[in-house]
Amino acid sequence: MNSLATQQRSFYCHLPSWLVGVISAALLLHGPIAQLPHYHEFADQSVWCGLSHAADVLSNGGFALVALWGMWRLWPVRTHPAIKAGWCAYRLFLVSLFLTAFGSGFYHLAPDNARLLWDRLPIALAFAGLLAAVRAETVVTASIDTVRQRRDVIGFVMFAVISVAWWFFTDRQGAGDLRFYLLLQGLPLILIPLWQTLYGAASADRIAFAAALAVYVLAKLAEIHDHELAHALHAISGHTLKHLLATLAAAILVRRLVMRTRVLANAGSSATSATSVF
Repeated sequence: MNSLATQQRSFYCHLPSWLVGVISAALLLHGPIAQLPHYHEFADQSVWCGLSHAADVLSNGGFALVALWGMWRLWPVRTHPAIKAGWCAYRLFLVSLFLTAFGSGFYHLAPDNARLLWDRLPIALAFAGLLAAVRAETVVTASIDTVRQRRDVIGFVMFAVISVAWWFFTDRQGAGDLRFYLLLQGLPLILIPLWQTLYGAASADRIAFAAALAVYVLAKLAEIHDHELAHALHAISGHTLKHLLATLAAAILVRRLVMRTRVLANAGSSATSATSVF
């Protein structure tokens, strides 16, 4: 029985790696995935104080606000046991989120592929940080290997940079290939729930991360239906809504990290009070 349980445990622990391998192989066999030909033709044509595409540009401000809020609340408690294991990667996530506000704003001022590079690069790094953070708190924490944690951060960062560089390089050759970039965006939807389930993450963490990922999926759907939503809603385009929903997803994650430190701090205070009574 023990042998069977060990085999089952080994199977489930390797399941994320196998899924990534299968998906990667499928993408390689599929061949290049080109960017949509009219990608830069966004529905938002608003002008505010001479600012073109004002709604798409200004809606990126939320990313910077969430990143600053996260740094303000989490930096002083970065060595707290609740976030220490993943802090290096969460810091990357927050910095990349802040840079996304400027990179995406810069791109939407005058959308083209040259500017799109500075939009996609910080987004890719934010995903890299998020993946490395959750892996550090689940898979790597199980072995308490800090060297491996740092190595994972570097590895995810390298993959993020390569995914965007590959698209940019192939685009300069006349056929941009988004396979690696799309893989990076899809990995959190698969790996984060799996890692948290397999390694017994707190239910509050699983709920918060699942909610954030669900909101991000809604954001991507809003992006795809940019013009349809602009026509239906009139006041806001799908791509502007995408920025707001993605900001909400990031805020859900940051709030959960803040709540982690507060919950443990309150538990510690209660324990101290109980000890003093006796």
